[in-house]
Amino acid sequence: MMESFSWTPPPLDYYPHTSTLLGPPTMRGAIVFSGSSHPVLVDGICDRLGSKRGEADLGKFANGETSVRIRTSIRDKDVFIVQSGSQKMNDAVVELLIMISACKSASVKSITAVMPYFPYSRQSKKKQHRGAITARMIANLLSIAGVNHVITIDLHASQMQGFFKCPVDNLVAEPLLARWIRSNVKDWKKAVVVSKNPGGTKRVTSLADALKLSFGIMTTDRRRGATVHWNESAMFEQLRLDGTYEEKGLVEAALDPDAQITPISSLSYNPRAEMGKPRLRARTTSNPLSRRPNGEALGSPLSKSMRASSIVEPEVSLEPLRTGTEPISEHDEDNENDSADEYTDERARDVVHGRLVQGHIVDESHPSPAMSAVSSSTWRNRPPSDGDNDVPEHMMSSFVSTTSSAHKNRDSEHALGGTADAAASSEDEEEDLKNPELETMVTLVGNVRDRPAFIVDDMIDKSASWIAAAETVVKRGGATAVYCMATHGLFGGDCLEEMYNCECIDKIVVTNSFPIPPLKQAQAKDKLVILGVDTLLAEAIRRNHHGESMSQLFMHYD
Repeated sequence: MMESFSWTPPPLDYYPHTSTLLGPPTMRGAIVFSGSSHPVLVDGICDRLGSKRGEADLGKFANGETSVRIRTSIRDKDVFIVQSGSQKMNDAVVELLIMISACKSASVKSITAVMPYFPYSRQSKKKQHRGAITARMIANLLSIAGVNHVITIDLHASQMQGFFKCPVDNLVAEPLLARWIRSNVKDWKKAVVVSKNPGGTKRVTSLADALKLSFGIMTTDRRRGATVHWNESAMFEQLRLDGTYEEKGLVEAALDPDAQITPISSLSYNPRAEMGKPRLRARTTSNPLSRRPNGEALGSPLSKSMRASSIVEPEVSLEPLRTGTEPISEHDEDNENDSADEYTDERARDVVHGRLVQGHIVDESHPSPAMSAVSSSTWRNRPPSDGDNDVPEHMMSSFVSTTSSAHKNRDSEHALGGTADAAASSEDEEEDLKNPELETMVTLVGNVRDRPAFIVDDMIDKSASWIAAAETVVKRGGATAVYCMATHGLFGGDCLEEMYNCECIDKIVVTNSFPIPPLKQAQAKDKLVILGVDTLLAEAIRRNHHGESMSQLFMHYD
């Protein structure tokens, strides 16, 4: 006899895929843990994933040691630990390492460190002797702790991915910034993307290409006003030492502005007349400081380089004129076509200069500080020359001034080679701008007149360089609005308050990759715009868990 069978479905919490811990079936087998640096960001990530973050006890002992205890079963699971930077950077790093080690000992399947802001990313190269490449050390510590994958956003230098022994997904916030620009800036199609230093040019050009906009570059030079005096040049020092060219009246004749010189415009070139003349034998290279055997001094460089009237603009071309009766060869036709199709970059003329004193633009009539990078230094302990002996502006490209500049820069060589400017960092730039006794010169290449300007970088930590860039594009370039945009808003010290008080800055746009305290947010009021990266990181975690491609996260969508 066949018995009847009745089946009652179990409750919903019986099935693993409906558990409140694991969330929906799309994230089954994955758990997201949060460090103590940015719990609000982790809550947003878990909300978009439809899951609950894993339970972990994070604390400290009485002596300051970090304590971590994982209270959720993570055996054979994909674990994602979200830990960004914070105001206590070292505590955040040590806590992340301990959490990775704790999960590693609990037999997890894989461990992924989600670090929206990578700590110590600015120390990714050795800037001086006896310095440390701290970013590489952090990467080694993560590998030793047992991490299998790293997800981050906008590394300070993309080459840092080579420091890791595991795969790294370096996401970008550029699509988020571009979407905000399209939605909130009225005249964004005629705007200009500006880099406040040469190091951020690649990031700026990428955003400009995505929006099909023009871009500009700014640079600051702490050696402004490097007036080279002719009696301080390296060549004249040699002339004084060995006695060459010290004959009476030689220097005076070389500097005589009333000397009769045949202008270039009166010279004519006849190739047919030169055919019958014998060619002169090329003179061998000799020391310019030597004398001729008959006692006559060689042609002094002063006679050509130091006369103000000797440098004139050619009024006619020095090439032979074609009469029209001469046959035109194929080579000449190719040259004419090349010259006709040659591109002339007119934008290179859009160069604006400005003076910076204590990080602010000043007029040319503003008095110079008591100390400058050039006037405070004397060569060979000799006092600087009087202002009456200044070399004219058009003489700065002469051989004498070039030699003098090259010799003077030897005193400022960096320990690792090169000049101090080549090894200068953003920290050095900030210190120079804040120094009340140092004057710097800022140069803007690009046309921003009557256009909005987007000043873009990867992070905002100190305000001096941002304020200087904003004042330059407004007061010197003539921009209508300035938007300071970055991925990571560190806002150290009073940075946010100082940027808010700057009248040239209209908006400060950052993401929530780095925690910004509510007190600082209140300082900026309506100038501060925070874009969320919760969705970006949640999608990266989901794709990583399922082994899907990450390439779509780098694309722009309207």
